[in-house]
Amino acid sequence: MADEVAQAQSAQPGGDTIFGKIIRKEIPANIIYEDDQCIAFHDVAPQAPTHFLVVPRKPITQTTKPQNNQKHISIIDTLLGHLMIVAKKCAEEVGLPRGYRLVLNEGPDGGQSVYHVHIHVLGGRQLGWPPG
Repeated sequence: MADEVAQAQSAQPGGDTIFGKIIRKEIPANIIYEDDQCIAFHDVAPQAPTHFLVVPRKPITQTTKPQNNQKHISIIDTLLGHLMIVAKKCAEEVGLPRGYRLVLNEGPDGGQSVYHVHIHVLGGRQLGWPPG
C-alpha cells in the first residue's frame, strides 16, 4: 500500500504512459474488450480476484482538468458514460453477477499513479467499506 501511495504522490501528468503502449499493442495485455473508444484488460497487479481496467484510447490525463470549453466537457461526459457501460458489459462477461466496484483515481491524494484516465473494476469477493 505504501508503494502505491508513494507512486501516486510522485507521478506527473504528461508524456506517454503504459496504457498508451498497451493501446498501441507495444506491451501485451490480457484484453477483455476493445472498440474505437476504449480498451478493457486485466490488471497485472490485481487487488481483488477479478480486477480489470477500462481505458479510453484518447489519452486524457484527468477528468478534473478539462479545458474550459463546453465541447471538451461534453466529450469527457460522453466518454465516461461509455467507459461505465463497457465496465458493466465486461463485468458480466468475466462473471461478476454478485456485484463489483468501479474506481476512478483522481490526482495524487486520490491515488492516481498513471495520468491517463481509467476505471478500475474490482470484484470476485466481498469488498470492504470504507475503501482506503
